[in-house]
Amino acid sequence: MATRSPKEVIESAATIGANKVALSSGKDGTYVRFALLTILAGVYIAFGGVLSVILGFGFPEISAANPAMQKILSGAAFPVGLILVVVLGAELFTGNNALLMPHWIMRRCSLWDVIVNWTLVYFGNFVGALLFVYGLVYLTGLLHPEPYHSAIIAIAKAKVSLTWLTAFMRGIGANWCVCLAIWLALSAKSSGAKMFGCWLPVMAFVALGYEHSVANMFFIPAAMLEGADVTIAQMVIGNLIPVTIGNIIGGALFVGCVHSYLYLKK
Repeated sequence: MATRSPKEVIESAATIGANKVALSSGKDGTYVRFALLTILAGVYIAFGGVLSVILGFGFPEISAANPAMQKILSGAAFPVGLILVVVLGAELFTGNNALLMPHWIMRRCSLWDVIVNWTLVYFGNFVGALLFVYGLVYLTGLLHPEPYHSAIIAIAKAKVSLTWLTAFMRGIGANWCVCLAIWLALSAKSSGAKMFGCWLPVMAFVALGYEHSVANMFFIPAAMLEGADVTIAQMVIGNLIPVTIGNIIGGALFVGCVHSYLYLKK
């Protein structure tokens, strides 16, 4: 068969989840390796984020007459971040929301193990995104010229202006798509198929305007460095908290738990 069955995918996810819990628990003395993998995931997602701004907002004349064009171009570029995470095995918070669920549902780890993993990965991703924003975006001046300067500021202001409920619901949609992309990648047996599996759902969530917490760890700080009138409190309370909760539900419940219920042995 060219692809793995849903049952094979959930079994693979359970194995991956076990390895992730072992990493974050430090059972094998792997704290440094684990930290690097969390930072790299933040870097990779931020890389996809800046590429989506450069490509998506680099054709203002075309986009003005064709509003969907900017969404399509940004959506086509952003998935490179998740492709790098999946193919190179980095630790991404939103992906782990789903990948740890089969292992936990099988009672092979505790809820505390899951919470510890998510928390450490979340802050590691944040560090990676901030390092990339400052070192390879701000200091290199990638977003200083127009139309990118105005675009990143407008993106951040729009994100922190969402109502709490809207940000929360968009967070569900984003990580449902991201974790479905990971499930598609797990079902594939070739690297090309894995990349395409990652690309399609992620492109869809970007084009639809859903909210991804780790991506926002890039977009909002990048705009703040460009002079956006956005505070840390607005970023955290107005966006990251509701989006993160939505991401957990979209990934853990809608993908990890649902597929475990459907395909794991009772």
